[in-house]
Amino acid sequence: MNKKIAVIGLGYVGLPLAAAFSEKYTVLAYDNDSNRVSELNNGLDRIEQMTKADLVRLQVRLTFLDDVKFLSSCNIFIITVPTPVTNDKKPDLSFLMDASKTVGHYLKKGDIVIFESTVYPGCTEEDCVPVLEKASRLKFNTDFFCGYSPERINPGDKTNTLKQIKKVTSGSTPKVAEEIDQLYRSIIKAGTHKAPSIKVAEASKAIENAQRDLNISFVNELALIFDRMKIDTHDVLEAAGTKWNFLPFKPGLVGGHCISVDPYFLTHKAIQLGYSPEVILSGRNVNDSIPKFVADKVIDLMRQKGIFKKKAKALILGITFKENFNDIRNSKVPEIYKILNKEGLDIEVYDPIADPLLVKKQYGITLTKNPKKYEAVILAVAHQEFIEKGLGQYKNPNGCIIFDIKSTLDREIVDGRL
Repeated sequence: MNKKIAVIGLGYVGLPLAAAFSEKYTVLAYDNDSNRVSELNNGLDRIEQMTKADLVRLQVRLTFLDDVKFLSSCNIFIITVPTPVTNDKKPDLSFLMDASKTVGHYLKKGDIVIFESTVYPGCTEEDCVPVLEKASRLKFNTDFFCGYSPERINPGDKTNTLKQIKKVTSGSTPKVAEEIDQLYRSIIKAGTHKAPSIKVAEASKAIENAQRDLNISFVNELALIFDRMKIDTHDVLEAAGTKWNFLPFKPGLVGGHCISVDPYFLTHKAIQLGYSPEVILSGRNVNDSIPKFVADKVIDLMRQKGIFKKKAKALILGITFKENFNDIRNSKVPEIYKILNKEGLDIEVYDPIADPLLVKKQYGITLTKNPKKYEAVILAVAHQEFIEKGLGQYKNPNGCIIFDIKSTLDREIVDGRL
């Protein structure tokens, strides 16, 4: 097959994937956001995964477009659209279904559709394939074929990049599975792992982050327990870590697009099948409780110092879900903000990396540009700038508490940490 690839969705997953494939194949990179496409064509990547020089260099074999009719010339379609969860923690497949319908209109005999979006086991064949069949009027595994290769993008990570992370692949027939595996193997330096079925590949993605979520929930629960015992959690973890097989997880806020979302895809399917996944949901509940714990501790520490009062000024440093990167998806900082605001504090959020317009649109929070002096300073995200410059400049000389969620500051200068 003379491969001409279409990548559907140009976010954190789709853009680097399209770029990597374009080094060996002709790639059409489609997104229905015209502004995003226009910016990429002009060398601007607002999510800061690629430089202008990268984008200009790759445009010899990579075309960014927002007009779906050009997809008709492609024979391999890779769908990388978001799959978030709803407010009631149910998988939101609306983007995935729309993308499947769009691709279905341009499917031809012999074409292959590969899904990378996070889903529950069975979603590709049970939910997406019927949409493809209806839109294309073609028959699955006779006229067209499918595969699933879960994304493993770690935004902001300059070491574990797309090509350096082993890729799980799968296909709807043995022959197609091998073809898809060879396709990814041609760009992934770390190699591939061909799963025996699409469902296995889907399940592997679901448990990757569920496992991490559960490990973090364990140390978060330890933090809740040891706080009541007046023991420093990190002292305990350091001591326990001297054993060779103790896993080095640390407590913290669990947000972002994967760890705090993916477990719900697995639990959703389990509940559909009549099984109540108690361990996974229990871990999620613990991690979801941490923002309130942090807010309550800040209030308690302020009271201990006699500086808690209505309209006392508080500063939260950072709103992205991870340090040194501008991704704000599913950040847990706004939850801390809301609780402290409800308690009567006058709160400001400072994050020089986050996009102020996006923060305002998504969370209704106006980022401050010029932080001043405060009765409470909360280090929520350990951006390098915060660590290098220190927090002393934000302290009200008449009284201030510093709470370090990330536990990266010297304990001598903080009043509390997670």
